[in-house]
Formats: sequence, structure tokens, C-alpha cells
Amino acid sequence: MQRPYPTIGPRVAQATSIDAQVVQLVEACREPGIMSAQLYLTMRATMSERFHALVKLMAALRAPEGCPWDRKQTHESLKPYLLEETYEVLEILDRQDRTKLPEELGDVLLQVLFHSQIAAEAGSFTIEDVLEQLADKLIRRHPHVFENGVGDPIPTNADQVVARWEDIKRTERQASGRPDSVLDGVPPTLPALLRAYQLQARASRVGFDWTHDAKGFDQVLSKIEEEIQELRLAIRAPISNQTESDAGAATARQSQIVAEFGDVVFSLVNLARFIKVNPEDALRQAANRFVERFQFIEAQAAVSGCTVGDLSFAEMDRLWDEAKKQSSVTATEERRYE
Repeated sequence: MQRPYPTIGPRVAQATSIDAQVVQLVEACREPGIMSAQLYLTMRATMSERFHALVKLMAALRAPEGCPWDRKQTHESLKPYLLEETYEVLEILDRQDRTKLPEELGDVLLQVLFHSQIAAEAGSFTIEDVLEQLADKLIRRHPHVFENGVGDPIPTNADQVVARWEDIKRTERQASGRPDSVLDGVPPTLPALLRAYQLQARASRVGFDWTHDAKGFDQVLSKIEEEIQELRLAIRAPISNQTESDAGAATARQSQIVAEFGDVVFSLVNLARFIKVNPEDALRQAANRFVERFQFIEAQAAVSGCTVGDLSFAEMDRLWDEAKKQSSVTATEERRYE
């Protein structure tokens, strides 16, 4: 049975079919002259056919007469591939390679189809369930767009939308019997920097945060300085003679250093959040710059007929500064032609 889709605004009346609703939604929302409803439906049909063909292709690969490697895979065995494909998309985004992006996004979509096919074979769920639940969630969490939150104030900016999302998700957690914690839903398996960022952001949404002004910024910096001082004290703590009897004390000291270092990094993540920088992206880009500059040193060493190991530190440092200047000039030229 087809479920009724919500309307967008009072201009759109309820329709008797999904396609009719699509026509009305497009006519209500599109800018004049940009796209006709008929063209939209043609594109929609083409996408639907291609998606259906892709689902059948995945099923064929998993069939008894299909590919032995594909048939062998499980949810567990596919986990590293999902992570790998996701990071390849991030690499393409960092490189701003829009021509390569569709291919890499397709590889991520393949993982979704793969897991869905495995689940369908086990009778757990199908790709249709995935699409339905996604559509339901988008509608449920956008009451200001789909008019399914009668009486609720309409958000006028992104911050108000995020606050509304948190309210909706809290209601969903309570309805499902899950723990009612604002930190629920931040996966422990996220990269550590990103997880720290998300945990802090969620705590901030309920007021656990310094004010986002000059005073709050100074408090964030003071906290970083405090954590660095605690790390300095942990590192400089007296070291007893390393005998077998005091090995436990040395282990406890190292654990304290690790804990204090973690606090420093966590406080730096908080600074990143204040200045609206994604720490995961920032560190990844810094690592990319390091690779680019170090490989420049290697290339210059090769031109001189030696290896990078043959260079003195002073020579490497000079080439490093040269690489920084070149990358700065390149960035300036790229911005000039944007």
C-alpha cells in the first residue's frame, strides 16, 4: 500500500498517487523556468530503473551462480571496505576532484546495497526497508518543511533547526526505550577526534558550554593552557630507578601522561568547535601537507643524486621552508582563478 506523503505548504493539496504528489511538490517549490514537473518525473523514472537494475545486479553477484568472492562476504567481513570507501570519498573531497566524486560515491552506495542484499537473504530487511526508513526519518525530523508538526514554531535559522532535531531525537529515544542521554547516538567507533567533537557539540546543545563570545573564547584558551601545564607536570614527575619492584609505578606514571595528553587534545577539539573548524578535517589536511612537503624534500634530494637520509637536518629544514613557500604560492594562484 502506498503511504501518503506530506505536503509542503498550503499550496499543495493531497494527491492520490506518489507521482501526482511529486508533480504538485515540484510545481509548488521549483523556480519558474528551471524544471518542468514532466521533466522531473522523466528523470525520476530513469533513476528508478537504474537503481532497480543495480539492486538486481547485486542479487546476481550473490546468487549461487554468481561471484565466489561476493557470495563469501558477510556484514562483518565488509566492515573494513565500508570504512575504506568512506575515506576515499573524503580524499576526493579534500582534493576537490569533482570528476572522480561520482565514482567514489558509487562505491559507498555499493556497500549499502551489499549489506542490504545480505540482510534480504537472511530475511532481516531489504533495500526497500532502508529507503522507507530513511524517507520516514527525513520527513519526521523536518516538520517545518513537511507540516507534520502542527502548532510547533517554525525555525528561522540552522541553529533552531538543530535544536528542534535534538528534541525530536529525544522523543524517538524515549519511545524506543533507549537511554535518554543527549550523548546517545555518537558511535564509539568514530575516529577519536570526530567523536570528541560530536560529544562536545551535543553537550553544548543543552547548555554545557562556555558562551560563544570573547569571554568564552578566553576561557577555552585558558583551559588549554591548564591542560598543557598538567601534562608538563606529569612528564616532569620524578622517575624512580627502573627496577622490577617499581615497574608498576612507572606504568602508572605513563598512564597519567597518556591521560593528560588526551585532555590536551580534547581541549584543542573544543577550541576547534569554537572557531568552527572540524578537527578531523584539519588534522587530515595537515597530514596531507606534511606528505606533500616531505616528498618535495625527497625529490630535491634525488635531483642532487642522494637520498633524504643523506641530508643534514639543516638541509632538510631549508627544503621544508622552500616547500611551504611553493605551496603558499600555489594556493594563492588557485584562489586567483576561482
